[in-house]
Amino acid sequence: MASNPFLSIVIPAFNEEKRLRDTLDRVWTYTRQNSLDAEIIVVNDGSVDATPEIAKKFTHLHDHCFLVNNVENRGKGFSFRRGFLASKGNLILLTDADLSAPIEEFGVLMKVMREGNYDIAIGSRGIDPSKVEIKQNWVRRTMGKSFNSLVRMITKLPFKDTQCGFKLMARERVLPVINMMKVDRFSYDVELLFLASRSGLRIIEVPVVWRNSTETKVRMVIDSLSMIGDILKIKRNYSRGLYGKKNE
Repeated sequence: MASNPFLSIVIPAFNEEKRLRDTLDRVWTYTRQNSLDAEIIVVNDGSVDATPEIAKKFTHLHDHCFLVNNVENRGKGFSFRRGFLASKGNLILLTDADLSAPIEEFGVLMKVMREGNYDIAIGSRGIDPSKVEIKQNWVRRTMGKSFNSLVRMITKLPFKDTQCGFKLMARERVLPVINMMKVDRFSYDVELLFLASRSGLRIIEVPVVWRNSTETKVRMVIDSLSMIGDILKIKRNYSRGLYGKKNE
């Protein structure tokens, strides 16, 4: 493999011992079957189960697979940034450890991204013809829609699904945005898209297959309130010039 692979696949993982090995097997097999010049980066976010041991064993058995360890739990946003900065690929794919969006959907994002010369392609459950094969329960769907409405109202972003954990990015063009980001937990998606949009990057929302996992790490009430607080903080930070960008 060349020093700079075509693709880096970043997988944040917190207490994922039940499904991480299967996920890594599926991702590895997909890259090999499709002859992708790819590296896989697992970011262990201070897990207290066997996640780091599983990831370490896998990286020892497979070339171009790497483990990044957070000493303590820092959040998905922090882990995403660490994985991105550790990567060397021309393209960076962020995917959840549960593969709710199947790894095969990478081809969908890449096709759209290339054809339109976009900087970021985000997987979406909110636009047609997305295919949600296993849905969240009614409460989570309702809260998700309400959260998205709030995001759109506060940030003026046009996207119907900012929280889908399946995003493809052009590394060099997105790197300056990564270096500005501050949110460590679940609202990092909003911060990424908000700053990228304000930086003039071209973003496309792409419908994908989605199979909801019942073992989500998002706590409905506590994390929802925290996410709302983070969104308000993002807008406030930007308006005060704390990202190094010109105030609106």
